[in-house]
Amino acid sequence: MIRVVVADDEALIRDSFRLLLEAEAGITCVGEAADGRQAVALTRELRPEVVLMDVRMPVMDGLEATRLVSTAGLPSRVLVLTTYDSDQYLYDAMRAGAAGFCLKDMRRENLMHAIRTVAAGEALLHPALTRRLLERFAASPRPGRASAKTLGLTERETEVLRHVAHALSNSEIAARMHLGEATVKSHLASLMRKLGLRDRVQAVVFAYESGLVRAGLSDDIP
Repeated sequence: MIRVVVADDEALIRDSFRLLLEAEAGITCVGEAADGRQAVALTRELRPEVVLMDVRMPVMDGLEATRLVSTAGLPSRVLVLTTYDSDQYLYDAMRAGAAGFCLKDMRRENLMHAIRTVAAGEALLHPALTRRLLERFAASPRPGRASAKTLGLTERETEVLRHVAHALSNSEIAARMHLGEATVKSHLASLMRKLGLRDRVQAVVFAYESGLVRAGLSDDIP
């Protein structure tokens, strides 16, 4: 059973999400929070698999709450939900440690898929949202480009990281690199361990912030 905490300052929205979750097989709502501080406290107490986190909330906003949950060593994963289709929210949510970012008007089946994906330890990294993130990095000056040697990555690990940064799935990377999917997963796990990254979302942010990958340049896509 996937246990979920819903954090939103609007009671009607919390009620709606709770009813949706309770009607879904294998998923249950174990707690509700009206602000970010309550969300963090409930997550520490209940240790749910997933936290559905609103962005704009009183007392403590969802981004700060996401950061606290993500750095607390908890098994809980944060799925940020908002009505605000904003590049800044996307970027800040990813940097705060969110495992996914979805809009509140998404279809019910897509929300349930997102919850299951995040609960399984995967990052919900939609290609369209990733492209917008790339555009943000492309429009801003980046620091000096890091080298794979400096980061301690092998050539294969670096290639996998570049593909991940361009929103390719493990199966797509395997096909592109002519490797087995299990080998790709092994390279991904190794590079994330070396770089101290939690998941795919953090890997994308790191790839661009470090300058290892540069948006829009063909030499970054082997």
